[in-house]
Amino acid sequence: MGEASRVLVLGIGNLLWADEGWGVRAVDHLHRNYRFPDHVKLMDGGTQGLYLVQHICEADVLVVFDAVDYGLEPGTLMQAENDEVPQFMGAKKMSLHQTGFQEVIASADLLGHKPAQMLLIGLQPVELEDYGGSIRPLSRAKIAPAIDIALGYLAARGILAEPRTEPLGDAETLASPEMVLDIYEGERPSPEEACRTADIRFLVPEPR
Repeated sequence: MGEASRVLVLGIGNLLWADEGWGVRAVDHLHRNYRFPDHVKLMDGGTQGLYLVQHICEADVLVVFDAVDYGLEPGTLMQAENDEVPQFMGAKKMSLHQTGFQEVIASADLLGHKPAQMLLIGLQPVELEDYGGSIRPLSRAKIAPAIDIALGYLAARGILAEPRTEPLGDAETLASPEMVLDIYEGERPSPEEACRTADIRFLVPEPR
C-alpha cells in the first residue's frame, strides 16, 4: 500500500437530521485538523448514493464514517472491514443514503473496481428525529475517537497524516460554510420558532 495506493476517506449522512450527519461532521473535522498526502482524498459524500460510484471505483483503500443503527447503546462506535461493510451499513436502514451506499459498493464490485480494503467506522446515533437539529453532545464526543481509529488504520498501511498547526478556517470546510458546526448551531432557530419534526401530512401510516 503506502504511496502507490489511492485512498478515499468519506463521510456520509444528512446534516439536517441531527446525528444522521455525524459521518460528514467526522470527516470534516479530520480534514480541518490533519494534512494528508496527495493520494488521499477526503470527501463529504452527503446523501449522494450512486453518484459516489466513480469515486469509490478510483480508490484502493476506502474509509467511511457514518451513523448506523445497530440497536446498541447510543454513542457506541462499531467497526467493520471489507466484505462486512455493506452488511453492517444495512443493519437497520435509517435513510435512503444507506441503501444507496450499499448499491454503490455492489456497483463498484460489478465494475471490477471495488476498493481492495474498506473500513466502516459507524456510530450508534443518539437522536435522529430532529429536523434542523445538530448532532448530540455524546455523538460529537465520539468524533475524536473515531478519527483515531481511522488514523491508526491508515498508518498501519503506510498512510500517514500530519496534524495541522492551526485548524483550517470555516471557509475551507468540506461542506458549505453555512453548515460548519458552530455556525449551524449558533444560527439555527429553536424548536419553538421552527418545526423540527416531520410534517404529519407526509408520513406514511403504519399498516394495521
